[in-house]
Amino acid sequence: MILANLFVAVLGVAGGLAVGSGLVALLIVFDMIPRLAQLAYAYKLSIWFETAIIGGSLYWTFADFMDWRLSLPAAWFTSVAGLFDGLFVGMLAAALTEVMNVLPILAKRMQLSRYMVGLVMAMVIGKTVGSLFDWLFFQW
Repeated sequence: MILANLFVAVLGVAGGLAVGSGLVALLIVFDMIPRLAQLAYAYKLSIWFETAIIGGSLYWTFADFMDWRLSLPAAWFTSVAGLFDGLFVGMLAAALTEVMNVLPILAKRMQLSRYMVGLVMAMVIGKTVGSLFDWLFFQW
């Protein structure tokens, strides 16, 4: 029994390290924090973007592990949290759009420029079908 619990603990830590490393690699390779700051016209304040990401990650990790509960009015808290989530996702999408000029360059180097519309449509349709499949079959 102890060996099984130890295995689960090691597996959980390894999974967390893998996901955390992937997120950090994404943020560093795509240079997303400075790009988000540039899009927000707040490049001099980019340290606040970095601090917010680290602080939010630490806070919500502790909130999850410690099973913290907030006793706020549900409608008020949900609307404020939704607003901030939407702002973050929108800015992240804008930064990724700016950074992801990799696709046309890659298509040009691989002589796939004439198939560019098909490649983008394949990605869009694949993402849509995958999301619908997940939502319709695995969520219910």
